[in-house]
Amino acid sequence: MATSEEIMRHHEPDPDEDPWVRGRPAPAPVDVVPYDPAWPARYEELAAAVREALGKEALDVEHMGSTAVPGLAAKPVIDIDLTVADPVREDAYVPALEAIGYVLTVREPSWHQHRLLQLDRPRVNLHVFGPDCPENIRHRMFRDWLRSHDGDRDLYARAKLAAAGGMTQVMAYNKRKEATVREIYERMFRAAGFP
Repeated sequence: MATSEEIMRHHEPDPDEDPWVRGRPAPAPVDVVPYDPAWPARYEELAAAVREALGKEALDVEHMGSTAVPGLAAKPVIDIDLTVADPVREDAYVPALEAIGYVLTVREPSWHQHRLLQLDRPRVNLHVFGPDCPENIRHRMFRDWLRSHDGDRDLYARAKLAAAGGMTQVMAYNKRKEATVREIYERMFRAAGFP
């Protein structure tokens, strides 16, 4: 089980690690759009397909990210966190996901053994973590906090819209909104009683 200290720590991948399995993606505009009430149903269909493809290998499948927060502007990409017994054992889950159209694009051993598989239509980021991974716990806490704290949801929306302006790389967009994300995390952690 992850400790509160592990959950609170802002883990960073090794800057010398090249995570791109198929090369760095081509620049493309980062679009943040108004909340679409169809996103939850789209997630349910996608999650059902992942569960069917993986069977018992899928320990948990959850809707994460901004499309999982009603009323929050977001990139029109469904983020899903998939928990598997061991992300390193790609043979246990990657072939089955590739068979339904996903492509392994990121492998980050230095960042919780994170793997990212993507689907183009509809656009999906499928994040793979192991059980009790601190980052997966952070994602869940952040999603649930934004669902129940309208002020921070709106603050985050403003930060996302400002960060997206003129951006063509998602990592740069994420960096531009990082200060706001960490400000919200601090409030969330204090409310959870973390030291």
